[in-house]
Amino acid sequence: MRKQRLYIDTSVFGGYFDDEFSEFTVPLFERLYNGEFILLFSTVTQDELENAPEKVRNLVTRLKAENTEYLDATDESVELASEYISEKVVGQTSFADCLHIALATIIKADYLEL
Repeated sequence: MRKQRLYIDTSVFGGYFDDEFSEFTVPLFERLYNGEFILLFSTVTQDELENAPEKVRNLVTRLKAENTEYLDATDESVELASEYISEKVVGQTSFADCLHIALATIIKADYLEL
């Protein structure tokens, strides 16, 4: 049976240390570290994490390469994200959020967590 593929954006990494969200994100990361999912990790997430606190960036270093699939933003994902914005599919949000959604859509992620 194939592992389910999970795309998470930068806010989920930050939620690990947030009292409001840690109840959900800490167990999620334990499952990721245990290899229960394939984490879809994108260039968008990587770029956003560059400005995150060190403790948040360190969460990434604990991820195992064999349980991680790295995604580059493509012209197709940029076009789809732009389409989401122009068609008001996702309401008030940033282009980066739309790019996360577009990448997860194109790669056919089993789960998307923003």
